[in-house]
Amino acid sequence: MKISILIPVYNEFRTFPQVIARVFRAPLPQGFDREIVVVDDGSTDGTSQAIAELARAGRIVAHRSAANLGKGMAIRAGLALASGDIIVIQDGDLEYDPDDYARLVEPILAGHAEVVYGSRFPGARNMALRNRIANAILTAAANLLYRARISDEATAYKAFRAPLLRSLDLQCQRFEFCPEVTAKLRRLGYRIHEVPIRYNARGIADGKKIRARDGFEALWTLIRYRFSPRKIRLLKIPHACAQMNTNLSA
Repeated sequence: MKISILIPVYNEFRTFPQVIARVFRAPLPQGFDREIVVVDDGSTDGTSQAIAELARAGRIVAHRSAANLGKGMAIRAGLALASGDIIVIQDGDLEYDPDDYARLVEPILAGHAEVVYGSRFPGARNMALRNRIANAILTAAANLLYRARISDEATAYKAFRAPLLRSLDLQCQRFEFCPEVTAKLRRLGYRIHEVPIRYNARGIADGKKIRARDGFEALWTLIRYRFSPRKIRLLKIPHACAQMNTNLSA
């Protein structure tokens, strides 16, 4: 069995070496191999060179985009390269702790879940008030529109059975990956399992890239996919919708 860790990276030269070191040494469940897939989303600050060195040494699978296309596009590119049975999303900064991987994938291995979100709340450290409010709004929208019953819709730490994530017809380009995957999984009837994780927020001065417009785009994504026809843009193969559980109950 193999866990693929997808790391979309854009101009994270200050933190990427520490992040990748943590990813390499993070404990995994017994019997699992580790595949690290890094997508350089058009970095211009020296991150590309660090990624290239690791790729030449055979320590990671790497892809470089010629321009900055967005986190969603980077995740989609990494997903095409990943070969693991389970997919874990990892940011290229120090907000999230790779030592939580085992906790994140345990419900999948135990057969209790197909998808797991790492909840940052209530223990998120140093998160700005405006970001707390934005997260609360997005989570409330997901719960209202999709009966998701979750506490952290916008968490970056998400784990999936690989075939499930690959089956989704993802259209995301920037930070709307989270609401799109939440909306489509719930419309297909999948329960989202949550586990608590550690989180240490950073600000714009530290390199955080998400902005207010991304929050509005995320909210619009949740609304848009709730009221779009069920057969549209949920799965890559439209007729597969008839073969999957579309009951919105958890």
